[in-house]
Amino acid sequence: MRPVNLLPASHRPYVASGEHKGSAYVLLGVLGVLLVGALLYVLTANQVSSRQADIAKAKAETASAQSRASTMANYGDFGTIAKTRVDSVKSLAQQRLDYERLVREIAHVLPAGVWVTQFTASADGSDSSASGGTPPAAGGEPSSTPAGPSVKISGCSDDQPAVATTLVRLRSLHGATDVQLQQSTKQDTPGGGSASGGSTSTQGCGTAYAFDAVVTLAPATDASADKPGSVPARLGGGS
Repeated sequence: MRPVNLLPASHRPYVASGEHKGSAYVLLGVLGVLLVGALLYVLTANQVSSRQADIAKAKAETASAQSRASTMANYGDFGTIAKTRVDSVKSLAQQRLDYERLVREIAHVLPAGVWVTQFTASADGSDSSASGGTPPAAGGEPSSTPAGPSVKISGCSDDQPAVATTLVRLRSLHGATDVQLQQSTKQDTPGGGSASGGSTSTQGCGTAYAFDAVVTLAPATDASADKPGSVPARLGGGS
């Protein structure tokens, strides 16, 4: 005899019919994709927030650095001014002519029977009457080497050999690179004209020989002119 289930369908136990195979796996796959997407969104949002925070921090540090730089700019200006002034002082010191040492040296090198009546000097060789200008280089072109100091000495001598000795001794001056004799004349009478046509440099020499000489010195920037021990102490070396 066949059994009959008298329970309503709603109260009967569920029995898989096999009509919807794999639907549970699809549902699980969809849930997994949604979970991964949510995780990626959260991670991306966190990274964006972190980058924005880093950008804001960098901007704040930049603003702070610019503020400090503007505050320190005045000190930089002071440093530039100080360096400019030091360079100016150095430049003036290099162009300075040591007159005290030069006069002392000339007093030592002049031989007996020779005395000076006029003494002029130019620290940069700009006095063309004393230095004769910058000598031309080979080929007739003017020399590009800056002219050094020059000294024009007018004096009197008992005889011509003493003038020649003076020229030789003037070459021993500190830094002397050239000595030129412009003229050497003698008056016929104490009040008359000179034997070579007359010159104002002969005044005050009487019947003695009157001479004009130009001494060219090395530029002050020439390190070889200031080597230690190159000038005796009695001539101002080391002072």
